[in-house]
Amino acid sequence: MPQPQLSPRKAVAPEQLLYTAAQVRELDRLAIASGIAGFELMRRAGQAAFDLVQQCWPDHSPIEVFCGGGNNGGDGYVLAALAAEAGLPVRVWALAAPAALGGDAALAWQWAQRAGVAVTPWRGELPAENSVVVDAMLGIGLRGEVREQYGLAIQAINTTNVPVLAIDTPSGLCSDTGRILGLAVRASQTLSFIGLKRGLFTLDALDCVGELSFADLAVPRDVYTTLAAAQLDGAVSHLNLPAMLAQWGPRPRNAHKGLAGHVLVVGGDYGMAGAALLAASAAARSGAGLVSCATRPEHIAALVAARPELMAHGVGSAHELQPLLAKASVVVVGPGLGQQAWGKELLVAALAANKPTLFDADALNLIASEPQLLFSHDGPRILTPHPGEAARLLACSTASLQADRFAAARMLAQRFAASVLLKGAGTVVATDAALYLCSGGNPGMASGGMGDVLSGVIGSLVAQGLSPQRAICLGVAVHAEAADIAAEAGERGMLASDVIDQLRGVINGYAALS
Repeated sequence: MPQPQLSPRKAVAPEQLLYTAAQVRELDRLAIASGIAGFELMRRAGQAAFDLVQQCWPDHSPIEVFCGGGNNGGDGYVLAALAAEAGLPVRVWALAAPAALGGDAALAWQWAQRAGVAVTPWRGELPAENSVVVDAMLGIGLRGEVREQYGLAIQAINTTNVPVLAIDTPSGLCSDTGRILGLAVRASQTLSFIGLKRGLFTLDALDCVGELSFADLAVPRDVYTTLAAAQLDGAVSHLNLPAMLAQWGPRPRNAHKGLAGHVLVVGGDYGMAGAALLAASAAARSGAGLVSCATRPEHIAALVAARPELMAHGVGSAHELQPLLAKASVVVVGPGLGQQAWGKELLVAALAANKPTLFDADALNLIASEPQLLFSHDGPRILTPHPGEAARLLACSTASLQADRFAAARMLAQRFAASVLLKGAGTVVATDAALYLCSGGNPGMASGGMGDVLSGVIGSLVAQGLSPQRAICLGVAVHAEAADIAAEAGERGMLASDVIDQLRGVINGYAALS
């Protein structure tokens, strides 16, 4: 009999896709239609979870399984039955009456009964000191806020200092959006089945999922192919940096700087010269042939001293910017631009040039206040907002935007006819009808200038001939990998310039492929 295969955290689901809960339920239905009984899938899920418990925490006892009333609870009952049959101490805390279970979950409960598992209604008990907890309460079936009894159980689990395995999805976490629905289990490990859920990689999920493993439950490849042939609205492609770098390939041996493009960074109002310098430096370190920086005249000496490879130009008006725009392959406008008359004048000039343009920071804030500005631009557009900027562009609250980052990124892409990168934990990219997710990066990136570096990286890739879609996907993955390498020395105190220092190795594949 085929056994479910476990893969480590950085592996992704078949076809590099991350799925919605509805899509995973359809995969489950197609697997059953292919000839695999529903209870057999549940048995495989319970077996994979039991194997992971044994692999990760062999010295913890007893195994305490918190079971809900659906198929997620059924997976927990299977695990408990297998543990009992192996002679291991195990007990089930029932959050729903076992006698009310139906279908495959009822069969799993009956198996646990035959195996001698003690099943007790949960009444507020805390897990034992050296136990391992299995969260099999809610899974991907949660609708709305967590109900009180489940919330109390989640609190009890989270207050203990014992390892926790979440089956499929930590209870209380929305598997479509990564949002906590009131309360959520903070797991040490999460084991996802059949298809990885897109919400496990963004927003609140990063504090709930722990280490992530995947078990395909030996579902035939044809099942995934059948679903892929249908409309996969909402499916997300998980970005794979080594694969993207390999696809890009090396430079031709006769390459020269003219072939590698010319990036123009526009920004750096008074007090914000560093933002423009960071973006321009990142563009140079990412392989652009030429990098120019249009900024306040007072900043030129400092920029040249810091990075002599840049062509720094002092501009006081749109008229002085025009010849620089004419020479550029791509424009990055916004880092340190400010929202005063000078910044707006330069933005309007950049828009009129109709070059491929990346809009970031204050350029986005100016556009949010006058959206019609953007529609005067006829070239390819890339928008790279953080959640606050994105909320201003959509005229909504940051909280409502963060409630579904995938929908927000797609709405921005459609409304502004642009490729969009929505920054944050689990960065989301929306281009045309496609969605992508970058799961790299770390909390050390919560410091000034990181977004400026990202803008420079993406602008450089566009200058080197990549389409906006490929540039934004490769750029965010390169930036995240460089930040993860920089964070090896510690997350607190990490600077944007530390990330720039790692870009060269990453973009040449030395770090990402090692």
